[in-house]
Amino acid sequence: MTIHEAIAARYSVRKYLDQPVEEDKLRRVMEAARLAPSARNLQEWRFIVVRDAETRQRLVEAACGQEFVGEAPVVIAACAVTDGTAMTCGQIRYTVDVSIALEHIALAAVAEGLGTCWVCAFHAPEAKQILGVPDEVPIVALMTLGYPADEPRPKDRLPCETIVMAERWRPG
Repeated sequence: MTIHEAIAARYSVRKYLDQPVEEDKLRRVMEAARLAPSARNLQEWRFIVVRDAETRQRLVEAACGQEFVGEAPVVIAACAVTDGTAMTCGQIRYTVDVSIALEHIALAAVAEGLGTCWVCAFHAPEAKQILGVPDEVPIVALMTLGYPADEPRPKDRLPCETIVMAERWRPG
């Protein structure tokens, strides 16, 4: 599978098969995160890989009752060990870096025959309590991982002509 095929095939999976993710596949997916670029190569990301069914079910409540969080055989909590520094462009460094690593996970998962879903609708204090994450460590997102039991829906995306501008900003 080429990277372009993986990008085209990736979608937000919200229904998973009751099938565990093999250790070697999980290791390759997490290796993709490890290889992601980061600002100043600080690699602030830290990942909690949750397989325990009871813990995943508790995360459903933290994730605003989204049942698929508990159905996925793996939930990855993407955290950051950070001082919260902003980059020169004004963006907070760790949110960008952790997001890049998560998308590496999402694309590597597709290559392994797995699916993912970014979960940003969650109550961080509750998720931190469930996972034992210290107050000073932000959880950027949760990501479900497993074998899809649903089918991808057509992607409704704007055309390139709308989103890509040559040389300068163009209104509209």
